Amino acid sequence: MNKKKNPNPLLGKLSPATNKILRSDAESLQQDFVNHLEFSQAKDKYSATTHDFLNSLAFTVRDRLFERWIETQQTYYKKDAKRVYYISMEYMIGRLLCNALINLGIKGETEKAMWELGLDLEELKEAEFDAGLGNGGLGRLAACFLDSMATLELPAYGYGIRYEYGIFSQKIKDGWQVEAPDSWLRYGNPWEIERPEYLYVVKFYGRVHQHIDKDGRVFKDWTDTEDIVAVAYDTPIPGYGNNTVNNLRLWSAKASRDFNLEYFNDGDYDEAVQDKIASEVISKVLYPRDDFIKGRELRLKQEYFLVSATLQDIMRRFKKIYKTQFELFPDKAAIQLNDTHPSLAIPELMRLLIDEEQLPWEKAWEITKNTFGYTNHTVMPEALETWRVGLMENLLPRHVQIIYEINHLFLRKAAEKFKGDIARMRRLSIIEEGHEKRIRMANLAIIGSHSVNGVAALHTEIIKHDIFQDFFEIWSEKFNNKTNGITQRRWLLQSNPELAELISEKIGSEWITDLYKIKEIEKSAKDEKFQTDWQQVKQNNKNILADCIQEKLGIDINLNSIFDCQIKRIHEYKRQLLNVLHVIYLYNQIKTGLGKDIVPRTVIFSGKAAPAYHMAKLIIKLINNTAQVINNDPDIGGKLKIVFLPNYSVSLAEIIIPAADLSEQISTAGMEASGTGNMKFALNGALTIGTLDGANVEMKEEVGDDNIFIFGLTADEVLAHRSSGYHPKEIYNSSKNVKNVLDRINSGFFSPQQAELFRPIADTLLNSDYYLLLADFEAYITAQRLVENTYLDKQKWTEMSIINAANMGKFSSDRTIKEYADEIWRIKPVPIKMEREK
Repeated sequence: MNKKKNPNPLLGKLSPATNKILRSDAESLQQDFVNHLEFSQAKDKYSATTHDFLNSLAFTVRDRLFERWIETQQTYYKKDAKRVYYISMEYMIGRLLCNALINLGIKGETEKAMWELGLDLEELKEAEFDAGLGNGGLGRLAACFLDSMATLELPAYGYGIRYEYGIFSQKIKDGWQVEAPDSWLRYGNPWEIERPEYLYVVKFYGRVHQHIDKDGRVFKDWTDTEDIVAVAYDTPIPGYGNNTVNNLRLWSAKASRDFNLEYFNDGDYDEAVQDKIASEVISKVLYPRDDFIKGRELRLKQEYFLVSATLQDIMRRFKKIYKTQFELFPDKAAIQLNDTHPSLAIPELMRLLIDEEQLPWEKAWEITKNTFGYTNHTVMPEALETWRVGLMENLLPRHVQIIYEINHLFLRKAAEKFKGDIARMRRLSIIEEGHEKRIRMANLAIIGSHSVNGVAALHTEIIKHDIFQDFFEIWSEKFNNKTNGITQRRWLLQSNPELAELISEKIGSEWITDLYKIKEIEKSAKDEKFQTDWQQVKQNNKNILADCIQEKLGIDINLNSIFDCQIKRIHEYKRQLLNVLHVIYLYNQIKTGLGKDIVPRTVIFSGKAAPAYHMAKLIIKLINNTAQVINNDPDIGGKLKIVFLPNYSVSLAEIIIPAADLSEQISTAGMEASGTGNMKFALNGALTIGTLDGANVEMKEEVGDDNIFIFGLTADEVLAHRSSGYHPKEIYNSSKNVKNVLDRINSGFFSPQQAELFRPIADTLLNSDYYLLLADFEAYITAQRLVENTYLDKQKWTEMSIINAANMGKFSSDRTIKEYADEIWRIKPVPIKMEREK
């Protein structure tokens, strides 16, 4: 039966624009919470678990995010806003409940609502899993940037991969790191919304077919491919104190066909689902081991999967409004590549414009260059990715053709500038010649972007005048610095509420959105009452961390000791090993009776080593074996303890950082691009011991030479040591301290059952010491003695602590993002107004 269409449908009345804004008083929150428990989860007070209560609260909060989320997206369309798309392989977003409550301004009412229902908000918060989307600084920076973009009301989208099992869950067994799946999605993720309407086919393998149309134009078809479907999952990202809720879109890989029914009907069930399993492995694990060919191929697949789905999505959004007016693309879309991993986005956009939209090469290339910005995050070779041409040719044959053409046209122009300089042409080329040709992804990113930025002043100088000097001589205007930052909402307001309250009572709360305002507390750095309150907050946080350590590891620590913290990815250049050498030095001093005046110290480590990085895993083993010996030696008493907290995460960092007295930022100078842990610690009142590396240089300028403990070789001196024939054995033979420490390690003292276990560490230090630990060791000891002497003067230490926090204004991610927006992306804030009634 044919029915006439209703001329006056009610749908308009049901649209979000005419709904009333949800109330956020305690009573309204309680009612929605109870409704979600019953109607969203089919539970009552008798059957509900802690996770059911958590989900019900998350759904209640999510409702309030969604109304702003929808309004935000509609406003961007109505205002015809230029948008920025931030592509990152990692987002270390941590727990989202408390962040949402704070940014929405409803934490107090929610706490009251839960208490009246007989529930503890803190207990519910602890039940939430950290999202397994990141590993370290790169992912946490991306999360801070998303928060700042929303708080600054910028039209922004994050794009990443929805890793089902994260990187791994780190367990420590007999002192060794053991990797286990990180099942962070075990109980579901109440913050995400699956978008099955946004499905994109991502192609791999196949061949490229060339044909010519009737007008003589040459076209390329990528055919006979193996296809995977990318499915979108969206997470709302709220700004602080406004109505903006931006979007983090994560891609999950699904097979294009669920299983082969013919195999299934024949009884071969394993073969029936084999293709499905192989397809979906792409979004299973963050950073698969790449020390074997299949692992490297999977890593490359992940990178292309991310950029292909993302570019198709951006193109869909653009064409929805502007159809085929692609000359407008750079005016409506800015795409930022967070490090080198998403560099395939450049040839992918070219492929879409040339092959799919049939634009001429020259026009497509201008659009591409004017759209992309590239952030370089490291000078480490493994992060400046290269891929075997053969591997990429097999996996992405069309992209290799495009990359070769980009390289050919670029080198032709470069040759005009550097006539006859063959060596320079080799360095500039995207294709690295040699026994096995490789594609240099950083070179591709520089050539295909209009902006290339470093992430600290020192790092930017290194990329301009060292690693990318040849490119800088061609395009000096492309290169710029954007010193990293952190969001004070997460790393002070949320993670250290007692200190945040103390600061706000003293100077007001404007620092929450303008961190430069925190400078006002410096006036109270010598105030006796303020110092006493500051010290009490620190002690309370130390008590919390001590309880955490006791609960997780069964170790009792001295609450009056220096809490000396180094939490970051385990890597030789970050020099956790230098810290361990100092611990062994202190142990030797105490054991020989020379350390009677040593100030009690608890040295706290946390961080993961890459599964295939044997030396990093051996360093973790040394830390734990050293702890086993020292922590159980009755001669040591409460003077020295070592703690390794496993499975580093955002939520664990939120416990450690507020409690820290001393922040270890001791990487080899010239090797850490920026660091953001240094900023988080200092904002929470920890003093820094560090080298002149990364953002430490700028932190020293901000806090003053007398309020930071700097030691060791500078970046220039590191280069000079390496080029002049550095001989670490000479230091071993001339330094009693170095000799005693290395002899302890080499003798098997910390591994009595396996005397040779740590010999590779000693051999590396004595024969090469690439990261110059021995060269910096005596200077490190001297700096640590100064730390101890300063710590004994509580008034002086507290004054320095306050001064450090007061001078962190520059290191807010709000400042960083404003610079990106003004100088690279050229986008403006778009305030969101909620027109509905309450």
